[in-house]
Amino acid sequence: MEKILVTGATGQLGSELLVLSSSYPQYDWVFADRIQVTLDNLELLESQIQEINPNIIFNCGAYTAVDKAEIERELAFKINHLAVKLIATYTKENNIKLIHISTDYVFDGSSSIALNEEAKTNPINVYGESKLAGEIACVKENPESVIIRTSWVYSKFGNNFVKTMQRLMQERDEVGVVNDQVGSPTHAADLAKVMMTIVESSNWISGIYNYSNEGEISWYEFALSIKEFGEYKCCVKGIPSSAYPMPAKRPNFSLLDKTKIKTVYNLEVPNYKESLKKVFI
Repeated sequence: MEKILVTGATGQLGSELLVLSSSYPQYDWVFADRIQVTLDNLELLESQIQEINPNIIFNCGAYTAVDKAEIERELAFKINHLAVKLIATYTKENNIKLIHISTDYVFDGSSSIALNEEAKTNPINVYGESKLAGEIACVKENPESVIIRTSWVYSKFGNNFVKTMQRLMQERDEVGVVNDQVGSPTHAADLAKVMMTIVESSNWISGIYNYSNEGEISWYEFALSIKEFGEYKCCVKGIPSSAYPMPAKRPNFSLLDKTKIKTVYNLEVPNYKESLKKVFI
């Protein structure tokens, strides 16, 4: 029986993989939290993976505090770059399949057309820099790995934009949401299914892939859809990013072109509204 190790098991994607795992009893699943697999302790990390002895690794663990990363650069790079490098080296040496999760924040947001896997990377914050460094190390150390760039991840688990909006729209009469950052959300449950599609496919084609739900929207439009499905009475107001300054810059445009993953793995990608609706059922 093949063993799948999921790092970052308590995060959104890890939690959705845990739900999905019951549909794949042919695998021995190991869901490792940050104590069982310590991405910030490189001395321990290799021996921990060795002890688990997986055939497949889903590296869902990451440093994702985008604003905090501006002051915790070293820690962000340790988890998002150095730990990834170590995992990639280990998987290459031990013939283990690796799916590593990356982000749209590797782009600077200056594009006006959907970004494919060949688009120029140029991160504008520390989080994006650390994730790009992880991608580069992953490809270099294990060219057989699969990297999936995703964006605006949400789920019924963990902290995310959808849950924040649900709470605020019930607490307040009005919320302001930025209307000049464009992309597409990703329901973590959909991404989890895609990862299993790749593993189950007889066609393991390494490289970088983009995945998010279909649709080109701003965060403001995303909030309007949340309001619609939640039937909230709250007034949602579009505001410019400049009215809501954050420590870390965000890309203004990071819509991902998903042609490659749809073609290679014959995927039907659901529209963001179709997936968002499921969170409200």
